[in-house]
Amino acid sequence: MLYAIIDIGSSTVRMAVYNINYGKIEMLMKKKHTLGLAAYVKDGKLQQSGIDKLCNILNEFRDFLNDFRIENVSAFTTAAVRNAKNSSAVIDELQSRTHIPVRIITGDEEAEFDFIGVMREISAKTGIIIDAGGASTEVIYYKNSAIEKKTSIPLGALLLHTKYVEDFLPSSDEISDMQKETIAALLPLKDFTGIKITNICGIGGTAKSMRLLYNNIFTLPDANACMEVKNFDEIINRYTRDQQMTQEHIVTLLKTAPDRLQTIIPGIVLINTVCHHFGADHFIYSDTGMREGFIYDQIINKNKL
Repeated sequence: MLYAIIDIGSSTVRMAVYNINYGKIEMLMKKKHTLGLAAYVKDGKLQQSGIDKLCNILNEFRDFLNDFRIENVSAFTTAAVRNAKNSSAVIDELQSRTHIPVRIITGDEEAEFDFIGVMREISAKTGIIIDAGGASTEVIYYKNSAIEKKTSIPLGALLLHTKYVEDFLPSSDEISDMQKETIAALLPLKDFTGIKITNICGIGGTAKSMRLLYNNIFTLPDANACMEVKNFDEIINRYTRDQQMTQEHIVTLLKTAPDRLQTIIPGIVLINTVCHHFGADHFIYSDTGMREGFIYDQIINKNKL
């Protein structure tokens, strides 16, 4: 069965088409637009200009799906719309203008789907998973292959950039402000007090771009997924606005993170701070996550595919 998943994130809007048969999924293709929806939130409301751009993208996806007779479609959105004061009105407008039903995923659901997707990929029975998005970060602590604690903090790479960074790359002071904000969001998580873990698993677009940048800087194979936390400060310092950057450094960033030039360093600051908070030595990227978890939980299991 052909099935399309549309993921309206705070930084990107993605559509992936899967072939689902006998409980197995195969991604056939994907399309992505870097919209930066979280940047269109003003005074807590998603602005009309952002809604209009999102509708244009969804209508493009709808036309593609119609051309290829793909009728099974699930569309969902996360923090950028979820946290907006006008979220209900936004969903109604998307439905009326695109004829694509869009579901708002709660922070708890996002964490659940993250966990389901990742656990089909990794072997570690105990650990922490983080999904650093554009406007929220999901943190899941699991033990014996079951969720022990989960939360969603209202911080993400795009949100931090929009709030603190005046240019493409952050200054030293702006990095310090982002670190303080992240620590302030983590400290009240009493359920997570005292948890220390050696390896943290990261998923999502920020973690993916971070891996590409890390592997390029430290001359590692593209397929390498394990990063040493002690090296993150070097990457952040290399791309601090008030530090001297070489042409080689600039070329590396432009090659590896062209779609995330404004958000990659805020994202690394956030991830680095989370890793230090939990005492992690390694950050391990997983290519499966919420979309795959959504498919297994909401499509395969519910429809007995």
